[in-house]
Amino acid sequence: MKLTNKLAAEFLGTLWLVFGGCGSAVLAAAYPDLGIGFIGVSIAFGLTVLSMAYAVGHISGGHFNPAVTIGLWMGGRFPGKHILAYVIAQIFGAIAGAGILYVIASGKEGFELGGFAANGYGEHSPGQYSLVAALVAEVVLTFFFLIVILGATHSNAAKGFGGLAIGLALTLIHLISIPITNTSVNPARSTSQALFVGDWAWNQLWLFWAAPIVGAILAGLVYRWMAPEKK
Repeated sequence: MKLTNKLAAEFLGTLWLVFGGCGSAVLAAAYPDLGIGFIGVSIAFGLTVLSMAYAVGHISGGHFNPAVTIGLWMGGRFPGKHILAYVIAQIFGAIAGAGILYVIASGKEGFELGGFAANGYGEHSPGQYSLVAALVAEVVLTFFFLIVILGATHSNAAKGFGGLAIGLALTLIHLISIPITNTSVNPARSTSQALFVGDWAWNQLWLFWAAPIVGAILAGLVYRWMAPEKK
């Protein structure tokens, strides 16, 4: 498979993740009488990854997340020479998804941008959680997300179920951490929303790059030691 095909798959997959996941939060979470709430948003994020894992995962590996790409590289599953290209494709896909969402959301009378599903800590945390709480949550949850990904895609794992395990893991992660940070575990997703919100979201974006990458690197190291792939 050509690199351009893989990058197109990563672009589309990340676009769908942001549009579907953040879209459910911006457009449907608090809709009068029919709002899906944070449980519905959690499920939506899981479904975006689940659906795209089967749609384009066979093309690019289905990362849709810079932290996943880095974690897979650290785990010996991905070539380092393609990291930058994947991350760029993911960021542009996320921005495109956020852009489409903005066009739709702003088409309603009385539209206010608000938080636009951006990630935050302190006064910008949905539950007013501190920087330290947000940092720990994002590191730990990304760590376990990568453990699931590395395990579900291992050569000894049951075939055909990886996408299901990964999608459900992301749903669980959101159920835990929406009140803490609005859930990132994905620097591209955080960047796309911060780009539109600006101000505080842009100032706090560093945490939503640093913490997921640290968690992913740790998971890659642990899983590579725990269950190395056969040469």
